[in-house]
Parts: sequence; structure tokens; C-alpha cells
Amino acid sequence: MATYKFPHNFLWGAATAAYQIEGAWNEDSRGESIWDRFSHTPGNISNGDTGDIACDHYHRWEEDIALMRRLGLKAYRFSTSWSRVLPNGRGRINPKGLDFYDRLVDGLRAANIEPLLTLYHWDLPQTLQDEGGWDNRNTAHAFADYAALMVKRLGDRVKYWTTFNEPSVITFIGFLTGEHAPGIKDQRVAYQAAHHLMVAHGLGMQSIRAIEPDANAGIVLNLWMSEPASDSADDLVAANKFWDENETLFLDPLFKGYYPPAVYDMVGKNMPKIQDGDMALIAQKMDYLGVNYYSRNVIGVNGKVARIAGSEYTEMGWEVCAPAFRRMLVRINNEYSLPPIFITENGAAFEDEVGADGKVRDPRRIEYLKDHFIQTRLAMLDGVDVRGYMVWSLMDNFEWGHGFSKRFGLTYTDYAAQKRIVKDSGEWYAEVIRKNEVEESVGAG
Repeated sequence: MATYKFPHNFLWGAATAAYQIEGAWNEDSRGESIWDRFSHTPGNISNGDTGDIACDHYHRWEEDIALMRRLGLKAYRFSTSWSRVLPNGRGRINPKGLDFYDRLVDGLRAANIEPLLTLYHWDLPQTLQDEGGWDNRNTAHAFADYAALMVKRLGDRVKYWTTFNEPSVITFIGFLTGEHAPGIKDQRVAYQAAHHLMVAHGLGMQSIRAIEPDANAGIVLNLWMSEPASDSADDLVAANKFWDENETLFLDPLFKGYYPPAVYDMVGKNMPKIQDGDMALIAQKMDYLGVNYYSRNVIGVNGKVARIAGSEYTEMGWEVCAPAFRRMLVRINNEYSLPPIFITENGAAFEDEVGADGKVRDPRRIEYLKDHFIQTRLAMLDGVDVRGYMVWSLMDNFEWGHGFSKRFGLTYTDYAAQKRIVKDSGEWYAEVIRKNEVEESVGAG
């Protein structure tokens, strides 16, 4: 039985996002966000679900920190709600919102859990959306002011700051397909929003460093390995083209200082307006890169292959392919001059049920995580500098357009009773953290 040991200071944790768990959507002077508006619009979310209550974390944060302690987490990645601290996105500050995050961070510190704070996990204040949202360059400056506010308040206790979570999802799903808030379907707007997100990242990095020069600041990118459907030269060309058109849209400006030629070729006249100095602002040095990984894209000359024979698929319809994770980490490590990496999200949705014994058996999730942990360790041995791993997610939560129908948690959430039940995967993960190692053969059941 092979055992994969991790470095002694490896940061094991779990992740969540504000709108997905907090609830209290209109309490204590919180402003409306685009996800409040989007989820309250009939037809947008499965089963008509909303994040109005979600996991009620706003009221149950102490219970949730106790849950983290039970799992032995060394770190907790979470996001702050922009509209909870600045109800209109700028201007009037909401003390009760800031106080909530103060208490949360203090609670994490008291539990010896490292906070990893994400400033933007998709929930733009609706007031800013009404002014054009990410199509309006002014939103980038409003973000920089919001970042400054949060660092002034929490920077003495929070070392790790992320500007944005998954700008590619914001761009493609929020502005191209319209499946996420704000529900826009416009290529020009999508790519202008992408650029303004990158400008906001650059301005946010400057805000963070101006207030806390010793802070660790970076961004989180969602990356899917692009692999050919066969060994043919045509499929290889198609797979590389797909990678260049989709995955390098943010990697290239961040680490090379320009947008990839493939994107110019694809987008043409709808490429964003770029001002002098923007690319240098975007490409400034980062302290870390967060990588979210769930699956891969298999590409042939006829496009994406929908189903791979013999592969397992999660409830999201995503192929389980852990070796592609290693290949992707090695690829970006070879192609870019990267700072240290944190795996900021990785996990799987499966159909979970509470058994008669009150337990949640989820052996497939254990296997998924085990295999991805091992592939990460192998990538580290290949020379990739990975410093920590945040499993998605601490608990079942509001899964965006899918509502509550998809469960990613290490902990089962009974939404009606607001009860948390640690799944077998949570108990297994606690052992991984305690031993700081992963064994290749697992007795899951």
C-alpha cells in the first residue's frame, strides 16, 4: 500500500462562498446583490431555490467553526459579501456587516484556523449592476475601494487575500450563456467584463499592498485540462486550440502581460477596450495563484466529447479524471512563471442520503478526493509548488443555478432543520489531515 506524505506545513482546509452559505440576505442592512435579484427571478434556479437562508451561516457561524475544528481544518477559505459591508457597492459602510466578518475571523483565529479571504465570489451589489456592472470600468475602482475597506478592517488577522474567484465563470456563464447572474448573453459585454475584472484585480492588489505590504495576495482561476480525444495530430491541434481560447484568457494577461492571440482571432471586433497601462497593472507580481479543478475537457476535431467510455461521472455530469489534474498542474507550471499554488477548490457532487443509522456513506467522494490528493502530491514531486488544499465544500450549500439539488459537502446539510451531519468523507478527510498523508488503498464504506 503506497503512502503519500505531505510537507509538514501543508495547509489542509475547506472552502465556501458567502452567497452559497450565509443566508440573512436582507438582514442587518445588507444590500441586494445580483444573485438575490437573479435567484428571485422565476425560472433561473432549479426548483425555484434561493440563497435567502441557505445554510444560515450568518447565524450559525460559531457552530460551523466548531465543525471545522472537528474536521481538524488548518485553513478555511471563505468569501465576504460586498453588499453586506457596502450595501450600495460604494459609499455608506454597514458596520453590522463588518462586525460579522470581524467575529468570524476572530473565531477562526481562536480555533487556530488560517483564514483565506476571497473578496469577490460572484455577488456584485445590485446597485453597481444597475450602473452597468462589470461592463462599466467604474466598477473596478469601486472594487478597489471595497478591497481597501476590508483590508483595513481585517488585514491584521487575515494573511491570505484573493481578489476574484473564477473570472472565467463570471465571464462565460454570467455574460455569455446567461446561466448565472446577471443573466446577460452578449459576447461584447462578456469580454469587456473580463477585462474590467482583470483591471479590478490589479487595482485590488494595489489596495491590499498599500495597506498591508506583508499580505499574501493573489487570484483564483478555474482550470479544466484540455486533452485530445485520440492520438491524431488533428485532435491534438483541436485540444490545444480549445485550451488557448478558453483557459489562457486569464493566465496569459496575469503571467505574460497580454491577451492570447487565439482569443483575438476568436472574438474579433468584440475584443475589449484596453487603456494604456492596463496590462502592466494586471500582470503585477502575485504572492500565490489559487487553482480550482473539477474535471477536464476532451476535445476532438468535432469539438468537445460529451461522454468518455468507461469513465465515471459526478452528479454535475463532470468526468472523474484525477490524472488530468496532475497533467494540468505540470502544464501551467511549465508554461508560466508561477508563484506558489494553493488548490482552492476541488470536490465532487454525488447523491447523498442520510442512512437509518444517521450516517452519510459517500465512498465515491472519498475515492475522488483521495485520487486528486495523490495526483497533487505527484505533481509536487514533478516540481509544482503546491502549498495547500481547500476541499469544496465544507458543507452542502446553494449550488448556484442548481439550487440545493447538488451536494458537494464534506458535511451533509439538512436545510429544513438546519442540521449538519459529517459524512464519511469528512471523517476520512479528518484522518488525512491528522496524519498529513494519503494512503492509496482506502477501506471506504
